[in-house]
Amino acid sequence: MELSIAEENYIKAIHALAQKGKVNTNTLAQSMHTKASSATDMLQRLGEKGLVDYVKYYGVSLSEEGNRTALKTIRKHRLWEVFLVEKLGFGWDEVHDIAEQLEHVHSAKLTEKLAAYLGNPLFD
Repeated sequence: MELSIAEENYIKAIHALAQKGKVNTNTLAQSMHTKASSATDMLQRLGEKGLVDYVKYYGVSLSEEGNRTALKTIRKHRLWEVFLVEKLGFGWDEVHDIAEQLEHVHSAKLTEKLAAYLGNPLFD
């Protein structure tokens, strides 16, 4: 299933927020710099796709598929950061925004080749 950039970003945000505890709509909306109503709309869409478990007024959590998607996106982001620093000579302070754009490339083959090229790093 191919997701939009916004959907992937929401899933990443839910994953990050869940590390700190329960994720509710207001917290997610603040994290995404949007209104709670917009976050609710996205949660309903992600729920229909089976990526989150959302209960109105209770909160949201990632489904198993949603968690896999979050981890895959985070992995791509980190691979791009390593590539940009180690192979292209960028500074660590320069790569986050570029990696944010590149993580949304939907090519499993590219990601696999990038990981192999970098020696399949386990840590960023």
